[in-house]
Amino acid sequence: MGKGGGCIFSKKRSTIEASDQDLADPVRDAPVQNQIENSLFQEESKKLKVFIIFYSMYGHVECLAKRMKKGVDSIDGVEGFLYRVPETLSMDVLEQMRVPQKEDELPFVSVDDLVEADGLLFGFPTRFGSMASQMKAFFDSTAHLWEQQRLAGVPAGFFVSTGTQGGGQETTAWTAITQLAHHGMVYVPIGYTFGAGMFKMDSIRGGSPYGAGVYSGDGTREPSETELALAEHQGRYMAGIVRRFATPRNN
Repeated sequence: MGKGGGCIFSKKRSTIEASDQDLADPVRDAPVQNQIENSLFQEESKKLKVFIIFYSMYGHVECLAKRMKKGVDSIDGVEGFLYRVPETLSMDVLEQMRVPQKEDELPFVSVDDLVEADGLLFGFPTRFGSMASQMKAFFDSTAHLWEQQRLAGVPAGFFVSTGTQGGGQETTAWTAITQLAHHGMVYVPIGYTFGAGMFKMDSIRGGSPYGAGVYSGDGTREPSETELALAEHQGRYMAGIVRRFATPRNN
């Protein structure tokens, strides 16, 4: 059977001349089929997992997260998974802030999900130069993992959203490093691996050596293609790091 998956019959005999042994036997062939399916399942389960966990109020961080998954998935043997953290504000407050409804297709992450990841990427908007309270509340709920150091040695990184150029593209990420340090996680910044895109000054661009970023302005500005490309690069970069150093976690 070639790459096309087709079967090639012999030119020297017709299908009528084939012996009974050449005919398919479901009972006889079942063990072989099961072995093939099990092999494919095991190959799929061997994939390294990068969880992209985020909080997004107006959708800017979510746009980065989805593009970041594309970067993760582009690396062979690594797969990205998108998760939200739970909202902590009431519906009344969210309506007053004109926060749009979230898509139901993305699941909420649970604390115990974290131990299944080979790499973690956390995304959140800034609040006075540090992570939003929704993400902080999620980190605060990880105490039982901290007690057992279940996340020690896991590579992790950040991506952020700020309202202005001086609003915390760097501080929002580096003030979050304390969360990783207490868990023993390995912080993975992107440095200047994005290349020339990190140095262009001809347009407004979020992001820093600490991780991808986007400027939201008053909430109506959409991420630029450069900001999205940087997010995709971070996903690809993190997947490469995970693939290079990690082994699938057995929990």
